[in-house]
Amino acid sequence: MQVTAKLNNLRIAPRKVRLVAKSLRGKTAEQAQYLLHSVVKKSALPLAKLLHSAVANAKNTLHCDIDDLIIASLKVDEGRKLKRWRARARGRACRIEKKTSHITLVLKKIEKAADKKAEKEKNKLLNKNTGQKTDLEKNKNKNKI
Repeated sequence: MQVTAKLNNLRIAPRKVRLVAKSLRGKTAEQAQYLLHSVVKKSALPLAKLLHSAVANAKNTLHCDIDDLIIASLKVDEGRKLKRWRARARGRACRIEKKTSHITLVLKKIEKAADKKAEKEKNKLLNKNTGQKTDLEKNKNKNKI
């Protein structure tokens, strides 16, 4: 099960947001929260708020605790650019683009070991009924050759 939270038109360049986002990928929600409060970057605060929102969504829809959540994906895309003009020498002007970011955060519920075992046994029964070999049996046959 997955939960998504989005933040659009953040007035920080995507390149700068990606520096912080890169360190969060694959971490649990609790670890990411702790990391964001210790990072000294402008983009850390909006990312912390986005993570808090995603955790609240997960509690509401999946009925799970923050300990059971992991960051499945964290995507930082370019938003629209605000075009501004800066005065230069000899009556000229240069265009300055103020970049914005779109951030998408996906949290996934961690599957526990008991759930995985039950799923494996279910797959074994299905394969037995259909006559197909499991992946383990296929690998054993390859090793014999």
